[in-house]
Amino acid sequence: MDRLDAMRIFAAVAKLGSFAEAARRLRLSPSAVTRSIAGLEDQLGLTLLSRTTRSLRLTARGEIYLGSCGQILEDVEAAERRVRGENAAPRGEMKVAAPIVFGRLHVLPVVNRVLSEHRALSIRLSLSDRIVNLVDEGVDVAVRIGQLADSRLIAVKLGAVSRVLVASPGYLERRGAPESLGELADHDVVAFEGVDATNEWRFGDRGKIVRVEPRLAVNGADAAIAAAEAGVGITRTLSYQVRASVSAGRLVPILQDFAPPPSPVNAVYPARRIASANVAAFVKAAREHFRANPLVPVEEWGSPPSNRPRQQSRDAH
Repeated sequence: MDRLDAMRIFAAVAKLGSFAEAARRLRLSPSAVTRSIAGLEDQLGLTLLSRTTRSLRLTARGEIYLGSCGQILEDVEAAERRVRGENAAPRGEMKVAAPIVFGRLHVLPVVNRVLSEHRALSIRLSLSDRIVNLVDEGVDVAVRIGQLADSRLIAVKLGAVSRVLVASPGYLERRGAPESLGELADHDVVAFEGVDATNEWRFGDRGKIVRVEPRLAVNGADAAIAAAEAGVGITRTLSYQVRASVSAGRLVPILQDFAPPPSPVNAVYPARRIASANVAAFVKAAREHFRANPLVPVEEWGSPPSNRPRQQSRDAH
C-alpha cells in the first residue's frame, strides 16, 4: 500500500474515531486498515494514535500529521481534477448528504438518475437531519433547507419550501379548525423534534412565538405525519413533507395567514469542488429534476382539495 493510500486511511480513522468504521467506509478489511496504520507509524517512527480498549484518540504528533495529510490529499485531488478538466466524465465515488425525508423523496431520484447516466460513478448517500460539516466529513455535495450559515460554500438554489400546520379532516370536524394562534392551546399537538427543537413555534414575518404543549412528540417527520393523518392532532412540518397527503385530502393546511416566510432549498458544495465533474453531474441532474418537479411553498400549490372540512371552507371566504 503506497503512502497516499496510507494517509487516506489514517485520515479516515482519525476523523471517524474507529478502525472498524474507517474500514467499512473505505471498503477495506479491518486487518488491512490496522496494518496500514502500523506501517505508517513504523515508517515515521512515531505513535500517531493512542489506543485503549474503549477509546481512540490522536497523539500530539498525530494531530500535526493529520493537518498535513489533509492538505496533501486535497492538493492531490485538485491536481487530478485539473488534469481531467471540468468536462471530464464523472467517475470514482461521490458522497452526498441530505435530510432524511427530503432525501428519500427528492434526492434519491436525482442520485438514481446520475447513476444511470454515469456508469463509472458510485455514490454514498447519507440521510440525516443534522447539519453535516462537508469538509470534515468528506461530503462532496449536500442538499440543505433554510438559510445558509457558511458563506464559504457554493450554493445552487433548487426551490423553496415553507412550514405548514396540518391536521386531518376528521380531527378538524371533531374539534373545529383554529382561527387564531391563541386557539392552538386548546388543541392536541403532535411535535416533530426535527422541525420543532423546542415547544416554541414561530409564526409570521416577525417570528411571533407561540408555546405549545405536545400531546405526542416524535423524532421523525413520517411518524408525525402518520399521527396527524390518524387524527391525533395538529402537526407542523415542511411543505414538501405533506404535499402528497394534502393533495390526497388526508391532511388540511390551517392558519396559513400566520405562516413564516418560505425557506430556500440549495445544493451546496465546498469551493474546492467547483471543478468536480461528479458534483457538476449531480447539480445538473438536480436542476433538471426540480424543473420537472417544482419545489414550491404551500402558498403556490394552487387550489386545495375538494374534501376540505366545511368550517375550513367557510373560513377561506
